[in-house]
Amino acid sequence: MNYIDEILKYKPINEQEETDKDIILKYIEDYPHNILLRDNQVAHMTSSAIILNKDHTKMLMIHHNIYKTWTWVGGHADGESDMLKLAVKEAQEETGIKDFDVATDIATIDILLVDSHIKKGKYVAPHLHLNVAYVLEAHDDHDLVLNEDETSGLKWVPIEEIDTYSGEPSIIYVYHKMLKKVGIFRDIS
Repeated sequence: MNYIDEILKYKPINEQEETDKDIILKYIEDYPHNILLRDNQVAHMTSSAIILNKDHTKMLMIHHNIYKTWTWVGGHADGESDMLKLAVKEAQEETGIKDFDVATDIATIDILLVDSHIKKGKYVAPHLHLNVAYVLEAHDDHDLVLNEDETSGLKWVPIEEIDTYSGEPSIIYVYHKMLKKVGIFRDIS
């Protein structure tokens, strides 16, 4: 499905998502020529996923080299307009798992602030990720393959421990929204 149609169809679960959805749609309208590209240095589309094992007791987390914390998988659109396809591609590249089941359509929609950092020896200014995210499922007995260009760790973490692994409170909030969508958490902190 076209990413704009998919975002339009998405029903926000709270005021934060309603606001973020409106802002994302405005950015898409204002920057149709480069909203899917990183050369839009203010804001661009990204897609992420949490990967759960089949019985929803563990989440597969990567240790991200730039953010220096355990986190989910995801990446820049780089011209791709199918956000689910992008999330699955990133999950495959960052974990080595090839077979995923899709547990949700868009699970969350968020504007994520990215701090300035150095990537491949080059300065990247602070900017916004206009992010749609999905819940994927995989068997937790798959062989995992570390993508050393981007990550320094890869492991299945018990659901009740994910908050202690992540160093990003704003992303923990997103995890909780996603886990609530699949019936794991009843309340979002």
